[in-house]
Amino acid sequence: MVSQRDVEGEPNEPNEEKASGIIEKIQQLGQTNVPQMPADTNIHCLTIIGQVEGHMQLPPQNKTTKYEHIIPQLVAIEQNPSIEGLLVVLNTVGGDVEAGLAISEMISTISKPTVSIVLGGGHSIGVPIAVSCDYSYIAETATMTIHPIRLTGLVIGVPQSFEYMDKMQERVVKFVTKHSRVTENTFKDLMFAKGNLTRDIGTNVIGVDAVTYGLIDEVGGLGKALKKLNEMIQFNKEQRNNEELIQ
Repeated sequence: MVSQRDVEGEPNEPNEEKASGIIEKIQQLGQTNVPQMPADTNIHCLTIIGQVEGHMQLPPQNKTTKYEHIIPQLVAIEQNPSIEGLLVVLNTVGGDVEAGLAISEMISTISKPTVSIVLGGGHSIGVPIAVSCDYSYIAETATMTIHPIRLTGLVIGVPQSFEYMDKMQERVVKFVTKHSRVTENTFKDLMFAKGNLTRDIGTNVIGVDAVTYGLIDEVGGLGKALKKLNEMIQFNKEQRNNEELIQ
């Protein structure tokens, strides 16, 4: 039976609350599905888009991924037993080095299967984030820009500043080489190559080349990435079952 309240169009509180909640998530986190208890799906999709925003707030017209929003999500993914795998989708120009490394470290230490896919671009500090997952994909037309760490285009005139930048750069190199098949020499060659970027140093690596260098595991799209993640989740389940049988 339809009530007079419904006919008159008065608020349907549960639906309105749900809608406002989704809008709030989009505004604050840039996505609709924040990990919940219990989860609606066993896979959580984390998007890294635009510029990775760190300690400095970027202008409002910039499309950003805020690391203070990403870190709580990663903690929730790790704690939520309903979430069995993480898919990281990247289309980023890079951004704050320390924030990017913090995100990369957290993803690499998640105990659940993780797969990344680079769509469009995974540039600069997006490279460590892309390789931080257990398995990585790149779209055939996607690119990754590898270049030395820099604050501006100016020459660094203070020895202490140069030393700090050099150590920060080493942190990036070590992380990338540890979590991918690329060698340190190859990665540094790409980083300091001349002539690939206009009036700059660095290299644009496209699709298949990223796999050839050992940065990314495979060329593929969303379908391949999800299939791989589901296979890894199933493998984890079988391992746990075998361990329980042994005990």
